[in-house]
Formats: sequence, structure tokens, C-alpha cells
Amino acid sequence: MAELIAWVLVVVIAAYACAGGTDYGAGFWDLVAGGAERGKRPRGLIDHAMAPVWEANNVWLIFVLIVMWTGFPTMFQAVFSAMWLPLALAAVGLVLRGAGFALRKPSRRLAQRRIYGAMFAVSSLLTPFFLGAVLGGIASGRVKVGTTASADAWANPTSILAGLLAIAATAFLGAVFLCSDARRFGARDLVDYFRLRALLAFAGVVVLALIALPVTHNDARYVWDGLTGGAGLLLVILAAVCGLATVLLLLRRSHGWSRYTSVASVALVVGAWGFAQRPYVLPTSLTVTQAAGASHTLRWLMIVTVIAIILVGPALVLLYRLDTQGELEELTDAETVAARTPGDNL
Repeated sequence: MAELIAWVLVVVIAAYACAGGTDYGAGFWDLVAGGAERGKRPRGLIDHAMAPVWEANNVWLIFVLIVMWTGFPTMFQAVFSAMWLPLALAAVGLVLRGAGFALRKPSRRLAQRRIYGAMFAVSSLLTPFFLGAVLGGIASGRVKVGTTASADAWANPTSILAGLLAIAATAFLGAVFLCSDARRFGARDLVDYFRLRALLAFAGVVVLALIALPVTHNDARYVWDGLTGGAGLLLVILAAVCGLATVLLLLRRSHGWSRYTSVASVALVVGAWGFAQRPYVLPTSLTVTQAAGASHTLRWLMIVTVIAIILVGPALVLLYRLDTQGELEELTDAETVAARTPGDNL
């Protein structure tokens, strides 16, 4: 049962990396879009594309925390004790990012829009970096039961590269999805705009991955061995194939399929990391069995997970499907006013 719950955790992390990562990537391109006039149209597309789904994507992060806390309390305590600072910074980034995105559009003053826009864009960069740094610290074996908080736990070569790879991967996902959104909304010039940025982000991922090879070999040897052999290597190869397929689809302007291959490439990398760490949740000090909670707790967690999949899963699938098909649109000011009841004016 503990092994099954561990794979549920890996799958949910992959879901958040893909769904939430796409939103973080959109925020990255918002940050580098340029000044008010130059970046007006790209930022307008980003606002329009993200609005229907950005809140729903955080469901996956909540699920990750619940599974860690309930299913693997020893791991949860060790990670949050050793990594409280980057996790706190990531949490602050999440709050500021949501506030910036929600408040930017209705703000009337240009100065306020710039402040809220900067909150949203900068937090979209910092949050995936700190989350990636935490995963890098875990993969390098620096987090153990009883490890006290220190900069070395998350400011080491593996963590820094993992954080930068997280930024590059989210930028890649965001640009790929924005290509499709630009075509869907009839912004033909922005299709080429974001296709170029998707290709540049993929090049960034490749460069960082090549730099990470010698670093992980020396700094995270156990995970390196898992990624270069067996199921881990197979998934890495499949992820590379999906990434290259995405590039070819972008060059051929097949933006519908490129979304699926880009998501597959990121999800397969997360799966490869899961295989590479087996049988540990904290290499090489804490196994899945040692970290697992009581057996009856794991059974109830599995039951709740199944219920959540049945109740919430179809709704999320429908939400994403309607969004990618352009069926979801924000309410206009006129529609909002029309929807008010007489008592709302008091």
C-alpha cells in the first residue's frame, strides 16, 4: 500500500508540474514581454488564456501536501524542517502571484497595474525556482530525518540547477500553450511570437540538462544511477522524444498536438525521477516503507484518493477540455452588472 501511495504522490506532482507549470510559464513570458506598449498584446493574451483555469491548477498542489502529510509524515517533517525557508518563499510567491493576477486587470491606474503585474510576473519566476530547489535538495540526499535548516540543503549545485530547469520547463510549457491560445483567439502574429519563445525555452532546457549531467553525477549519485539505467532511463528517453516531437510540431504549426507532447515530456521526467529514487523517498536515508504512516491511515488515504478522482477528476478534465476548445470566456463588465440582484446596489 505504501508503494502505491508513493506513486500517487509522483503522479500528482507530475500533474502540478504540467498544469501549474503552464501557468508559471505564462507568468515568465509576462515578465519578459517588454514595456507597457510593447507587451500589451502578449500580456492581454496571457490574461485571457489563464483566467478560466489558474485557480483550479492549485488543486494539485493541495493534493501533494495532503498525501505527503497523511501518507508519509516522517518525510513531511524532515522536508519542512530542513527546507522551511525555500518552501515559505514559494508559498509567499503563490499568494503574491494570485493577488497580482487577480488585481491587475480591474485596476484603473497605470501605476497600480504595473505593481500588480510585477507581483504576478516575478512570483511566477521565483515560485517554480524554489520548488525546484527543494526537489533538487531531496534528490541530492541532503535532506534526512533530523536535518536542521541550512542554506546548503537548497542552495547547492543540484538544487540551483533543478530550480533553473523548473523555470525553463515551465517557460516551455507556457509558450507552447500560448501558441495554441493565440491561434484560438485569432491573434495570428502572436502565434509566431510564442512559437519562437517555445523553441528558445526548449533550447534552454537542453542546455541546462547538459550542464546538469556532470553536476548530478557528482552531487546526486544515487538519483544519477537511477536516471541512467532501467525504467528511469527509458522514461528519460521517452521524455526527450516527446520534447523533440513538440519542436517538430511547432515548426510544422501543428499547435494542437504540441500541447500533448510538451505535457508528456515534463510528466515523463517527473516519472523518471520517481523511478530513480526507488525505494527511497529521501535518498539514501529514508525508504518508502520507513516513511509511511500507519496501515489503516494509508487505506483511508487510498479510499479518499479514489473518491476524489471520481468526484473531482471528471470536473477538472471537463474544465481543461472546455478551456482548450475556447468554450470558456470571462464575464464582461456588462454581463456582471446584468447578473446583479437588486439588493447588490444597496
